[in-house]
Amino acid sequence: MTLGTLPAPPEDVAAAFGAYPPNARARIFEVRETLFDLATQLEVGPLTETLKWGEPAYLTEATKAGSTVRLAWSRKAPDAAQVLFICSTQLVDAFRARFGDDLNCVGNRAIHLPLGEGYAKDALAQCLAMALTYKRRTVLA
Repeated sequence: MTLGTLPAPPEDVAAAFGAYPPNARARIFEVRETLFDLATQLEVGPLTETLKWGEPAYLTEATKAGSTVRLAWSRKAPDAAQVLFICSTQLVDAFRARFGDDLNCVGNRAIHLPLGEGYAKDALAQCLAMALTYKRRTVLA
């Protein structure tokens, strides 16, 4: 899926994106594209794009295969885009164990992506894939 073929976000989600600074919005759009690409590749069903806690959120609502992923920017961490996960999943602990040298895992719920420099895109994609298949994998375990 390429940027031109991504679905347009719902109006409320588009408004949330519009509130972010341009550099944060650009980074978040990169992650959004990766989420939609992965959802297709992993066959987790269509992503539901909505707002949760005022932030764009991505759910595998139709298949319930994964855990919610949210994308955000905050004045508290103005130099990073945030990829947020449900803290009770322990996903971020798994990300830190595998990719702690490559990604900035924060607490038990976030990966911070720097706005002014590159980041480990392949590592992030693997983390997003783990989130999108989280429930599918925990049922099989």
